[in-house]
Amino acid sequence: MANKKGKGKGPGNNVIAQNKKARFEYHIDETFEAGLVLAGWEVKSLRAGKAQLTDTYILVKDGEAWLLGSHIMPLNTASTHEVADPTRTRKLLLHRKEIAKIFSRSQEKGHTCVPLKLYWKGNRVKCELALVTGKKLHDKRATEKDRDWQRQKGRIMREQNRA
Repeated sequence: MANKKGKGKGPGNNVIAQNKKARFEYHIDETFEAGLVLAGWEVKSLRAGKAQLTDTYILVKDGEAWLLGSHIMPLNTASTHEVADPTRTRKLLLHRKEIAKIFSRSQEKGHTCVPLKLYWKGNRVKCELALVTGKKLHDKRATEKDRDWQRQKGRIMREQNRA
C-alpha cells in the first residue's frame, strides 16, 4: 500500500470544513483563495478534522484581513504546553489588491465577505473566501424548492432504472 495514512488523492478529500449555510444565505459574487496563519496545535486539529465555519466572517482592518468566529477544537494531546483558544482571530494571507477589493466591496450596502471552506493545498491550509450579497426570503424559498426538485428527480430516476 503506497498511501500509509489511508488518505486518497481524490477530489473532496482535501476539504477540512465547509460553510454550507453561506451558500443558502447569500448570492456569491466573487471568490478568493487565502492562506491562514496558524499555530502548531491548530494544524494538528485541522488534520483531525476538528474545525467549524458556522457564523464566521471576514474583517478587514489596517490593511490586513482577519478570520473571526471560526472554531478549531484543540486536541488533548496536541496542546499540552500552551493555552489553546479555539475561537481566536486568525490572520488571512492575501495580496494587497485583493484586500483592497474585499474592503471596498464590503463597505457597499448589502455586501459582505464570508469564508466558504477550509481545505488542504499540498501541506498548507487554505481558506476560500467569497464576496457575497444577502438573499431575500423569496430567493431562499426558490433555492429550497429547486433543491427539493433535484432530490425528487433523483429518486424518480433511480426507481426508473430499477424497473
